[in-house]
Amino acid sequence: MCKEKLKGRVKIKICGLSREEDIAFANEARPDFCGFIINVPKSIRNTTLEQVRELRKNLSPEIVPVGVFRDEPIETVVSLLRDGTIAAAQLHGHEDEEYIRTLKSRGDFTVVKAFNENTMGQAQACSADYVLLDHGSGGTGEAFHWELAEMIHRPYFLAGGLNRKNILQAIEALHPWAVDVSSGVETEGKKDKDKMIEIVQMVRSLEG
Repeated sequence: MCKEKLKGRVKIKICGLSREEDIAFANEARPDFCGFIINVPKSIRNTTLEQVRELRKNLSPEIVPVGVFRDEPIETVVSLLRDGTIAAAQLHGHEDEEYIRTLKSRGDFTVVKAFNENTMGQAQACSADYVLLDHGSGGTGEAFHWELAEMIHRPYFLAGGLNRKNILQAIEALHPWAVDVSSGVETEGKKDKDKMIEIVQMVRSLEG
């Protein structure tokens, strides 16, 4: 997952890419990670297995592709990791420690497990490589209550309502390992190239 390359600075992930245009926007903005929501029909950003494989083909090799799942069978996740469609799995459902351990036993996979404000107590001890802190189920645009992050003493992704107006404040207050943005770079529910470029540049401005 290019851990050495990404070491020492705040990373940024743009989540919910679902169109060819989104890939082109990401290639221009150059976030560290991009997220594909896979087999979650309730999400307006959902992609099928066939769609994500096609979208992935045109993604810059400098951007780490992350599959975002909700209670997906392990075999599907493993297949996408092994064939290189994604380089990391982000779990947003009821995946428990047994699921995570089983997934990691199938290969040298990077796993991110999402926690919301009601499950924060489990985040510190989770066996995933990283945890993600969000307001709720993800993609709602509602802000995470930042003070809750104080109980987490491990690298984490901060999500939940981040946008150009608050992302620098969030980074300076919490020092997350990475920030995760979705609706904050959209206009009328679609990814907005200018917003994507702007927010990546804002995070990059903190480097050095």
